[in-house]
Formats: sequence, structure tokens, C-alpha cells
Amino acid sequence: MSGFRLPTPVPTTANGSAPVALALALFLLAMPLFAHQQKEAVTRILFNPRTGNIEVMHRFLLHDAEHAGRKLFGGDADLLGSAEARDRFETYVHERFSMADQDGKPMDLTPVGNEIEGRHLWVYAETPIPEKLTALTLSHDALRDVWPDQVNLVNVERDKTVRSATFAQGRREATIRF
Repeated sequence: MSGFRLPTPVPTTANGSAPVALALALFLLAMPLFAHQQKEAVTRILFNPRTGNIEVMHRFLLHDAEHAGRKLFGGDADLLGSAEARDRFETYVHERFSMADQDGKPMDLTPVGNEIEGRHLWVYAETPIPEKLTALTLSHDALRDVWPDQVNLVNVERDKTVRSATFAQGRREATIRF
């Protein structure tokens, strides 16, 4: 048994809390990694035949929206605690997102509201589905004036098919054809 060694025990305190303390310390050191802005948003555009509307659902990480709100509206903007601040953010998003049909005719989006759900701030809009719509030209600049490296992904769902466009690195417009 000359090559056999007993495993070295993990050092602990009298009550065995050293591994727990080490895990807690590592978690606390890693927390700033989770607190940084992700600088990504996802928008879902859904053709809903039941309502006859195109439903637009923008999803922002609440943390990113909070930071952007303070930069856009002043240091005291509180999206988490203030419906008024969320409404301002909603207006901001609607001003920076647009859709046009295949002929370039802008589609008027009606704001529907906003809500916080878990770690996300949602902003909603809708418009009637036009007859004979063969393409959508999209523009999505929300938060790109705050962070030039902001990425906005748009998923368009129609007839059980999903088509995507990514707005990043200066891309201003994308056309989705059906």
C-alpha cells in the first residue's frame, strides 16, 4: 500500500461552516458580473388571427431599462417603483420602433401598455393586420441611443413560421418577407 493516500479533508471550523462561507464569498464576488447591463432586448411580433391584430411585445431586462431610464429621464427615474416612469419609457420605445408594409406605408401602432414581469419590463402595442400584407419593414432603435452596442432582436411569427431580424452595429432597417 505504498501508493495509497487517504483523501485530504476540507478544512472546516468547529461547526463545519467553512465550505458554506467559501461558497457565499465566491457568490458575492460573482454578483457584479450579473449586475452589468446585458444591452439586449427581444421583440415578438405576433400575427393573431383570433383578434385580427398584429401584436408587438417588447421585452427589456428591467436592470437595463432602469439604467437607461436614469440616463434618458434623469437620475431619479424609477421604473420599478413608478408607473409614470414606466409610461415615459413606453413612449420612448414606441417613438423608436416602427413598422411599414411592403409599399413603405407606415403602420400606425396603438400603445397597449406596459408591465413588469419578473426581471423584465414589457412594452405592448398592436395594429390591425392589413389585407394582402407581403412584407414588413422594421426599425428598432430603442436603447441604441443610450448604448451604441445595444442589440435588438425582433422575431416575427406568422402562420407558425418565425422570421428574425437583429438590429446591431448601425443596422437601421430590416425587411421581413412572407
